[in-house]
Amino acid sequence: MQRILVVDDEDGIRDILRQYLEFEGFACVEAADGEAAVSMMKNDPVDLILMDIMMPVCDGITALRRIREFSDVPVILLTAKGEEYDKVFGFDLGADDYVVKPFSPREVMSRVKAVLKRTSRTEPEDDSVYRFRTLEVNQKSYVVRIDGQKVDMTPKEFELLNFLIQNKNTVITRDTILNKIWGYDFYGDSRTVDTHIKMLRASLGEYRDLIKTIWGVGYKYEEY
Repeated sequence: MQRILVVDDEDGIRDILRQYLEFEGFACVEAADGEAAVSMMKNDPVDLILMDIMMPVCDGITALRRIREFSDVPVILLTAKGEEYDKVFGFDLGADDYVVKPFSPREVMSRVKAVLKRTSRTEPEDDSVYRFRTLEVNQKSYVVRIDGQKVDMTPKEFELLNFLIQNKNTVITRDTILNKIWGYDFYGDSRTVDTHIKMLRASLGEYRDLIKTIWGVGYKYEEY
């Protein structure tokens, strides 16, 4: 559950925002001034901050500047009409958005969701890297690692392994492997495939059993 820190010296505003945030499925924590917000962020970071600019003890701009010294957490500033300078200054310090008071709680929720979506740190999974337990096969760099250690492997061994992985759980005939890896103009025979399978298994060590022999047909890559 994503956690939102609401920073405002007005109890009523914090209460309203907390109710709407919790209704939307967020966990909400509160601070009554910027000093408390900075302290909370150092000890118990959140996913986003909703912070008023005009507060006693430590205002929102000062708090934002101090938070940016150690965190890039998304921040939405709550501003009053006529505080144009503060809004621009806030953006210069790294604020992600602002909402003008008096505001609609629903608008604030929309801004929160939009900023969280835009600043999400989730990285797309790299489908060019195959992983099984401690085996890692990088299709871009032609590097195979086991337990973090690089495995010495010939280019043809790698191409053979990668082709079998791409056709996981499918029986591939020797002729198909020969044509795919060595090409139609290759003058060898199926024993070339068998020899390289033997070499590949030796290179894979503890993972040699991933490559199954289907007698009379060919080979299959199958996780266990």
